[in-house]
Amino acid sequence: MSHIRPMTLEDFERFWPTFQAIVQARETYAFDPALSFEQARHLWLELPLHTWVLEDAGELLGSYYLKANATGPGAHVGNCGYMVCEAARGRGVARAMCEHSQKLARQEGFLALQFNSVVAVALWHKLGFDTVGRLPKAFRHARLGLVDCLVMYKWLADEPVVEKPALLIGRKNIEARVSRRRGR
Repeated sequence: MSHIRPMTLEDFERFWPTFQAIVQARETYAFDPALSFEQARHLWLELPLHTWVLEDAGELLGSYYLKANATGPGAHVGNCGYMVCEAARGRGVARAMCEHSQKLARQEGFLALQFNSVVAVALWHKLGFDTVGRLPKAFRHARLGLVDCLVMYKWLADEPVVEKPALLIGRKNIEARVSRRRGR
């Protein structure tokens, strides 16, 4: 029976070959393929708010992290990254981790999740994510060259949170709202 639990340093040591293979393949993550073990551990295990593993019969099948997508006024939107071991692909590991990450994100107070994707788009759509943007030629895929990256987004809160009506603010409106009035 598989279960999801927090990742430990020992888990990352076991997961390192999968992490390294995925990053070096340059098909999904915009991480430097030359990352050292220490840099990768810092990036995947230490920087995020949470990092989890999906384990089955003692075998690590996948891992994901949860962090804020931005700081300050954007900190209510979470971001996740998911990695699945090659042998476990197509077995529901990414789905289980994504479902788990959505519950955890809600518990941590995130109101939405956003991430960029070049793969698993059909799965993310099945799990309720919308494609809200396309970044043309934003990812240098190892085999396909420059490919588009999709911005995936899902609102998690039960009700929309409205402090004030949302405004679309252009540069001039921002300047008018935050600039000091100048005397004449």
